[in-house]
Amino acid sequence: MPRILLKHRTAALVGAAIVAGAAALPFAFDVSANAAPAVVAGPANGGSFASVVDADKPAVVTVTTTMKADVSDDQQQAAPDDEFQQFFEQQGIPMPKAAPRHEGKGAMALGSGFIISPDGVIVTNNHVIDHAMSIKVTLDDGTELPAKLLGSDAKSDLAVLKIDAPKPLATIAWGDSNKLKLGDQILAIGNPFGIGTTVTAGIVSARGRDLHSGPYDDFIQIDAPINHGNSGGPLVDSTGNVVGINTAIYSPNGGSVGVGFAIPSDEAKTIVAKLQKSGSIEHGYLGVQIQPVTQDVADAVGLSKAQGALVATVSDDTPAAHAGVKPGDIVTAVGGSEVRTPKDLSRLVADLAPGDHRTLSVWRDGKTTDVSVTIAGNDDGEQQAAADIKPEANAGPTIGIGLANLTPDARQELNLPKGSTGALVASVNPDKPAAAAGVQAGDVIIAVNDKPVAGASDVKHAVADAAKAGRKSVLLLIERSGAQTYVAVPFKSA
Repeated sequence: MPRILLKHRTAALVGAAIVAGAAALPFAFDVSANAAPAVVAGPANGGSFASVVDADKPAVVTVTTTMKADVSDDQQQAAPDDEFQQFFEQQGIPMPKAAPRHEGKGAMALGSGFIISPDGVIVTNNHVIDHAMSIKVTLDDGTELPAKLLGSDAKSDLAVLKIDAPKPLATIAWGDSNKLKLGDQILAIGNPFGIGTTVTAGIVSARGRDLHSGPYDDFIQIDAPINHGNSGGPLVDSTGNVVGINTAIYSPNGGSVGVGFAIPSDEAKTIVAKLQKSGSIEHGYLGVQIQPVTQDVADAVGLSKAQGALVATVSDDTPAAHAGVKPGDIVTAVGGSEVRTPKDLSRLVADLAPGDHRTLSVWRDGKTTDVSVTIAGNDDGEQQAAADIKPEANAGPTIGIGLANLTPDARQELNLPKGSTGALVASVNPDKPAAAAGVQAGDVIIAVNDKPVAGASDVKHAVADAAKAGRKSVLLLIERSGAQTYVAVPFKSA
């Protein structure tokens, strides 16, 4: 099955943003690919896009970088193989060649970009220039100019360059991506495969796509063909304004199959302005691992709506720990901004600056509690709020687990600290809700509905108390292979 691989810290020779496939993708041209070309309608008025292209094309550039020699193979862009090179040469199309990867020398890489000010400020993707030793920009008229990096941000995958041109340059204006609707017509402009500036047309296929690459995942999905080398190029609306930055493709064969992704302009222009001013962005850091609030989780804790971000763990010596945030808390708002999903919390925290003070609204012990937190700085080794833990919960009439107390032998076998408490899940009935919710034999239940348990009897009493209280499900805090996660197990069928 094809899969999306978002390589925000890599760049292919032609600025590939995304490649997919079960095996490593060589840079080969597959003329036998089964993908059908996208069917694209013309402008709504039945006319031509020519006026839009005439206005925008002069402001689209090609970005060429020389990669650092010490970049690993999976960070370097892949060079075209002989078959791909020969195909273009047979068509009379010049194909930029990768620099040889000799010791001490770097490989070449290509991507796209667009000019936003007449004095030569250019926007592109971070992965186009990441690990670059030098950067060169080629204007639409063929002029080649050296570029310097004003700023970049890996988490949003955006970068800002500056060139010194002998005269004012053509520019493209920012548009309003929030006004885009499914079915709206768009144009993608860039330099696919390094063959030269190319324009493709399509429509907005979807909004708010999450590719699980970071806190800013809110991609516009388009069917306008984009390929390796389009990364960093503009996505423009029918008026010619930039509504997105082409960044990624989903592909089973390395080429376009009509599923591309662009960063929304309303997100990008704010980050670009910060990069122009400061050169970098230090994102906020909270120090929690979070997971979605399912209906079963909401039922277990008495929350009226299945929304918010459930705190699974709180890292030591972090803003969340200092503020008193606890595992089992459900964050419902940050500084008055509603948190409906874990992604909302990740984004809100990432947008904050170190030193910012905010009030977190958390659901705890059946009521809302406000917690004051001072946001810290974030580096590449930290996560603002990861939503990687995704519990499953299905219906069933009973819980269906067999429990045992932790013995010294069990602690040793499970690599648990001496004296650790909890109840060992000895067996799981495959036909009961616990199995459907993902509980496994060997799990250690350390809390039920946020109340710590010392042994099997504590779990049984806590589950019984929850059922007597009219709860529809019970929330178990489980430790498995050194990691903790919450699992909500319903009492009754949905």
